[in-house]
Amino acid sequence: MTIHPTAIVDSGAELGADVEIGPWCTVGPGVTLADGVRLVSHVVIPRDTTVGAGTIIHPFAVIGGDPQHGGYKGERVTLTIGERNTIREHCTFNRGTPADRGDTLIGSDNLFMTGAHVGHDAVVGNNITFANNATLGGHSVVGDKVFLGGLCAVHQFGRVGQGAIVGGLAAVTRDVIPYGSAWGNHAQLRGLNLIGLKRKGYDKAAVRRLLAAYRDLFERKDQPFAQRLDAVANSYADLPEIVEIVDFIRRDTRRPLCLPEG
Repeated sequence: MTIHPTAIVDSGAELGADVEIGPWCTVGPGVTLADGVRLVSHVVIPRDTTVGAGTIIHPFAVIGGDPQHGGYKGERVTLTIGERNTIREHCTFNRGTPADRGDTLIGSDNLFMTGAHVGHDAVVGNNITFANNATLGGHSVVGDKVFLGGLCAVHQFGRVGQGAIVGGLAAVTRDVIPYGSAWGNHAQLRGLNLIGLKRKGYDKAAVRRLLAAYRDLFERKDQPFAQRLDAVANSYADLPEIVEIVDFIRRDTRRPLCLPEG
């Protein structure tokens, strides 16, 4: 067992064989680190958390923090983590709440990439990949061998069945069936950045002309988009901002353009 002299380890913590606790880590009361657990550096495990054998936790992760729940009043609740998990930088896992299981449960052989979050009372299976900043709301359940894409978010009480894949940036507000593929919520163009234009000093007359050009280009449906693009390029050639938009669209046609809904 190796404990760096700058680490703070509570006397009530239980440490297994070959545990490594690196610089500036904090291990609080009621924490159990099983055999071979490694805290690289700057890891905070506040209290009442069990970390299974062979798990590695990277810098600036907060594992076993208080549940982010307005009804939590400091009761003893727990986080239980299985074996051989890799938990990368800035991950946050919360303990459970008394109103539910009182325990957040994470299985074994999972990879949690940078910034992943597991909310209170969640149940996470085995062999799961959480890409960067994937987020689980409280009380959610994720089955084995799931892939959660970067920046996706599973709504509280949501379920993702085993073997499923969730695409990056997806907001999962409905349950995903086992072995399903769920993705979407791509950005749609909603208009011009009027606040930004005003902050840059555009007066009302200038904004009105820009809005007129926007409507002619994106909201009219009486002509194909390519014809509208040519017409706007001709009609508003005196507006540098519209010229820039037209040039942007024409410059790279390999990628689909973010367009308004419908």
